[in-house]
Amino acid sequence: MNILLVEDNPGDLRLMREALAATAAADTVLHAVNSGSAALDVLRRAGPHAVAPVPDLVLLDLNLPGLHGMAVLAEIKRDPALLTTPVVVFTSSEASSDVLQAYRTHANAYITKPADFDQFVAAVQAIQTFWRLAARSPRGPGGGAGHGPRSPSP
Repeated sequence: MNILLVEDNPGDLRLMREALAATAAADTVLHAVNSGSAALDVLRRAGPHAVAPVPDLVLLDLNLPGLHGMAVLAEIKRDPALLTTPVVVFTSSEASSDVLQAYRTHANAYITKPADFDQFVAAVQAIQTFWRLAARSPRGPGGGAGHGPRSPSP
């Protein structure tokens, strides 16, 4: 499973790496970028990210430098080649307006980052279990997100 983490906070990136190390299957690969524009480049396999793996799941922070996470989400869901990519907003914001806007922009889920490490690990494990084992994908069972002809088959 290829996960794209869009996170500008080095502490949260470290926490995510630790949480995945504690819970992830051997074939889970985390690719992290620290800006919304870099996330779109990875998803579109553009510029320096032309050979980046196609993500099966995007974990998206909202408070990003430059292009805000909500704008990134809107761009993903507007692009026919990306619109079936599962996007989980994983952010510190508990604002009900952010939750509502994320779902109106077609986020697949909205999760507030827990402050406690054990709860953070549990949240990451729940995300991973759901998207790896329970959710169906346009690319088929266990196949990750659909990206049209650009996506390699599992």
